Amino acid sequence: MPPGATWDGVYFNAIWGHLHIVADGNGFEGRWRRTDESAWGDMKGTITGDIARFDWQEHTIGMIGPAGTKSGKGYFRYTRPEGDNVDDRILGEWGFADAEIGGGEWDSVKQRNKEPDLRSIGGEAEPTVGGWK
Repeated sequence: MPPGATWDGVYFNAIWGHLHIVADGNGFEGRWRRTDESAWGDMKGTITGDIARFDWQEHTIGMIGPAGTKSGKGYFRYTRPEGDNVDDRILGEWGFADAEIGGGEWDSVKQRNKEPDLRSIGGEAEPTVGGWK
């Protein structure tokens, strides 16, 4: 990990929106809502240094039943670009079912001075690090 860096934070991507991540020891939980408001998702996983591996679920807003939820696996690498006054990023990939890759890339910029709030996204269940709702 870069000096002074922490996984806790809010990360922005033009498609995925704001991803809120809260770490607890070697575990973490995250939630996001797409910028087009079509879906929200949650993830849980483990952290080893600058690598996070996770299981994810994404819920299509307004859709009920099995077709309304997609799931898979993925990973992020925490990075800091060279230079002064730069923003940290998480770079990674996600896949469907048991595949960690193949679905797409995820590149998000850590937002300065923004605290994560898992309760601000998704359903009514209270999020807990390390377990599904």
